[in-house]
Amino acid sequence: MLACAGIVVSLMQSLIIPLVPQLPRLLNASPGDTTWAITATLLAGAVATPTVGRLGDMYGKRRMLLVSLVLLSAGSVVGALSSALFPMIIARTLQGLAAGVIPLGISIMRDELPAAKLGGATALMSASLGVGGALGLPIAALIAENADWHVLFWVSAGLGVAALVLVLALVPESSVKAGGRFDLAGAAGISAALVGLLLAVSKGAEWGWASAATLGLGTASVAVFIGWGFWELKTSQPLVNLRTLVRRQVLLTNIASLVFAFAMFSMSLTLPQVIQLPTATGYGLGQSLLAVGLVMAPSGFVMMAVAPLSAKISATWGPKWSLMAGALLVAAGYGSGVFALGAIWQLVIISSVIGAGIGIAYGAMPALVMGAVPATETASANSLNTLMRSIGTSLSSAVAGVVLAQLTASMGPVRIPSQAAFQAVMGIGAAAALTALAIAAFLPQQPKARNGSAAH
Repeated sequence: MLACAGIVVSLMQSLIIPLVPQLPRLLNASPGDTTWAITATLLAGAVATPTVGRLGDMYGKRRMLLVSLVLLSAGSVVGALSSALFPMIIARTLQGLAAGVIPLGISIMRDELPAAKLGGATALMSASLGVGGALGLPIAALIAENADWHVLFWVSAGLGVAALVLVLALVPESSVKAGGRFDLAGAAGISAALVGLLLAVSKGAEWGWASAATLGLGTASVAVFIGWGFWELKTSQPLVNLRTLVRRQVLLTNIASLVFAFAMFSMSLTLPQVIQLPTATGYGLGQSLLAVGLVMAPSGFVMMAVAPLSAKISATWGPKWSLMAGALLVAAGYGSGVFALGAIWQLVIISSVIGAGIGIAYGAMPALVMGAVPATETASANSLNTLMRSIGTSLSSAVAGVVLAQLTASMGPVRIPSQAAFQAVMGIGAAAALTALAIAAFLPQQPKARNGSAAH
């Protein structure tokens, strides 16, 4: 049930992708303004993830899970009733605030499940972050092409309510709580720093990377992060225990997660464009958005299928080796993509290999984090790891956007990304995966991941 809730939440990331070209007309707004319907979800998720994780540790993980699902359902209803930009941004913000469901679910599993089942369960829950994104695109495309666009939000509202009811019925509240006082200043500080960073990254191409807005937000974000770090080290009950996060195992896992997420998202930025570009380009496949979804969907099923394998590798040799194996598979998938982007079957194989690597690596990340933090900080630590993945995908989007904008080819009066641009992005994805592999190699060996208990 928790994994299903995670998939429902991650579906929100790809929910409106089929609508993006039509949003200016549907919402009667400019193309630049309608991008806020996507940016709002990203920013809300970044703000909510660390805050909700800490609140879950303090006041109950199931309680905060339910709050997150209520926000998702409410946002979906608002979106279903919207026909203008402002209510749509509110709707997408509310949906983004549910991003903490996956780390909260992993933390509930640690508290409630027997040791023998924990590894496979947390691997599946962690992989749901990628599964929902992969499965959401074909579902959203099918609905968008055959029904009124508001149906997308009614469907997501129904899924949110179903998840809410089933969590109420089946998921127990954990007895592991930290208590204490909530660090409001710390929450405000990290929220401001993350909003500044992600705005600069996500809007940099539109505003100009050397513009005053982009540079100002980036500089302010760094300054706020530094001040926030000093505050968290000084306060007695911090939002994020930085002393725990700098432990070798947690620190390297989070860095590897960021780099790995950077690699993971490159697939979502290249394959859909290659599939949809006209065949007249010589490298486009001239297919519909629904075909994009059908090519990407197998990777989601593969992620779910390999979750038990990830748990088995972690239980036998340690989660470090699961992360390394996953990174190697992703690098192999992207490496193949540099040379083989000329047929649908090739793209299905590439996305499936990358999906297998994502599923194996994502399954290892919560085991590594929970193996180095006390039970009272589980939700907070898992939330920070999820946040690092989100930052990685945002950076990937920015870098790929620059590459695709610089390496172009002529198609009549317009410029489109060239074949070399797509090959370059695939190569960057392979390099990022190999970097994550190198970082993971320095993780300390942890023989067992099944019990999820703190190694210290």
